[in-house]
Amino acid sequence: MSEASKPSAAGQRLTQIKDFLTFNKTAMTIPFDPDSTKFPSRKELPVIPGAPKDCAWVWGENDYLGRLNLLTPTRVAAASKEIRTGEMVSLNLPLNVPDVPAFGRETFEHEIKTLVEEIVYDDKYKLNTQSGTQWDGFRHFAHIPTKTFYNNTHAQDIVGPKANDKCGIHHWSDHCIAGRGVLLDYRGYAHKKGIQYDPYDYYPISFEELYQCGLDQGIDIRPQSQGGDIKIGDILMIRSGFVEAYNMKPGDERAALARRGHGPEGDNAGGMEAQRWAGVAQEERLLDWLHDSWFAAVAGDAPAFEAWPTHESYHCHEYLLALWGCPIGEMWDLEKLARTCREKNRWTFFVTSAPSNVPGGVSSHINATAVF
Repeated sequence: MSEASKPSAAGQRLTQIKDFLTFNKTAMTIPFDPDSTKFPSRKELPVIPGAPKDCAWVWGENDYLGRLNLLTPTRVAAASKEIRTGEMVSLNLPLNVPDVPAFGRETFEHEIKTLVEEIVYDDKYKLNTQSGTQWDGFRHFAHIPTKTFYNNTHAQDIVGPKANDKCGIHHWSDHCIAGRGVLLDYRGYAHKKGIQYDPYDYYPISFEELYQCGLDQGIDIRPQSQGGDIKIGDILMIRSGFVEAYNMKPGDERAALARRGHGPEGDNAGGMEAQRWAGVAQEERLLDWLHDSWFAAVAGDAPAFEAWPTHESYHCHEYLLALWGCPIGEMWDLEKLARTCREKNRWTFFVTSAPSNVPGGVSSHINATAVF
């Protein structure tokens, strides 16, 4: 941290006194203590020399966990109190869903290999880990203006003769993922309120819409530091309706929609329109909320989590992955989870995920389970 960005001695002392009086522990100096109870807002982030603006590389020079650091033993133990009745809900789509992946990704191939006729068999998989239910790892999407991935990782660290394991998905696997999950069933809220949209088309879900959705569920989605119900280290899930729509659309229609072009104008050469998906909006208020809540990770059922294509000069992916080190989950199966939450009138639960232990991996299947 530069001298200019360091809190003054007087400021530190004042914060220490406030912490003593309020039983808090404020993260003041880098590397942050992940067990802190107060973290800076987006507007209060320290300036890190040589790093992009709005950067929150606050866990140390060699950190590749990002906000997964918030999943400390203390928080995981607290989250385990969400387990009351023991019901378990899988959050994983079958590996062959979607049958035609978006963004030109490869379809899943499964072969059964016979070792001994009628006695012993093996499996052989060929897949793109981002064709279906997935975690976007920190090697997936850079901060575009600087071509920088999380914590000063660059393309030469990922591919080529100087490639190494910086920001590889195996770091997440070594750490493990478990904590308190929070579901915002925006699709269910939209049905209830008569809000009509096609998850296969561009539809930005604003902070205000999510806030009203939360109130309808009995949740104040502001962080606890602002008087809300979101706890530091929560794992956010947003159901926008992609899986519901996938299951309802005819196969030929959803295949054609999945094959739309990649660029903002589609594939001009092929005459195809662009990929278009519902998801969270690119807006300052939503960015502030995603940052200031200090989620350990965010996820949704949509192919891109954020509305696609962006209509702004940035993508939420840049902020979440590259600038803040916050994992993004996409195409999670939240259908049964939403039904279970509604039946129980409970929108928080314990959640576990076991990312693949692939040294240097870009992304992973989630292998996730919610437990009530």
